[in-house]
Amino acid sequence: MLIHDQVREAIDSLEIPFGELGIDAYGTSKNHLRTALTALGFLYRHYFTVETRGIEHVPARGRAMLVGNHSGGIAIDAAMIIAACALEMSPPRLAQTMTDRFLARMPLLGTWTSRMGQLTGLPQHAERLLADERLVLVFPEGTRGTAKLYRERHSLVDFGTGFMRLALRTQTPIIPVAVLGGSEAFPTVRNSYSLGRYLGVPYIPLVAYGLPVPFPAKIEIQFGAPIRPSADSHDDNSVIRAHVDEVKAAIAQMVQAGARRRRGVVPDAGSLGPEGSGLGESP
Repeated sequence: MLIHDQVREAIDSLEIPFGELGIDAYGTSKNHLRTALTALGFLYRHYFTVETRGIEHVPARGRAMLVGNHSGGIAIDAAMIIAACALEMSPPRLAQTMTDRFLARMPLLGTWTSRMGQLTGLPQHAERLLADERLVLVFPEGTRGTAKLYRERHSLVDFGTGFMRLALRTQTPIIPVAVLGGSEAFPTVRNSYSLGRYLGVPYIPLVAYGLPVPFPAKIEIQFGAPIRPSADSHDDNSVIRAHVDEVKAAIAQMVQAGARRRRGVVPDAGSLGPEGSGLGESP
């Protein structure tokens, strides 16, 4: 099936209450989604040839929080996760990202981002989406994660705790997600923070070959088993941090297993997880 036809079928199958004008309560537009997902679908299928594993861990319906790592100096990871949930799930789902505030200030990009259902990362936005049984995508590393250089591509920076308190408050299952290959597609060697401030963004990633165009590197996405932490959102910071570290460790484990797989190091049977996925390896 052609990407255009698959995207049209996926959007028509989304269990989202679009109004008569094809726009939902958050401003998500079916027309904008159709155009954007057609472009993302081409990148997903043919440019980055994304390989997705564990998509069955994402619930077909109901609230859930996808928690991922940043892999690259630009948001290739978020775009490919959105494409995976739309093109690989049955029924398809729209993953709605909590975006950085600077995106809303960018006239063209800000409009398209919001029309795709991606909202500024404010707690009230995420809580409202989860109350409406939506699929929310967050990156607790924030811009510190996208600022990682190529040599740091398989590492994780500190996670914020806001996502965990929100998940506990709304009783939302957390699906850890590991993305590999974004840094190979966009190998950042340096970040210009002064140029970023001048342009109104956190930084400008610089690549060795000069042009800010991603390579067609293979990208891999691994969805892990749901994590349902048992705590209270008002618990002490140490309790919340322990649960955050559990999620971070699950993602790190998948990243390291994927890194070994990409190097051609195949884990032995004794190191495989319960489904033979390599998730039982230690980093």
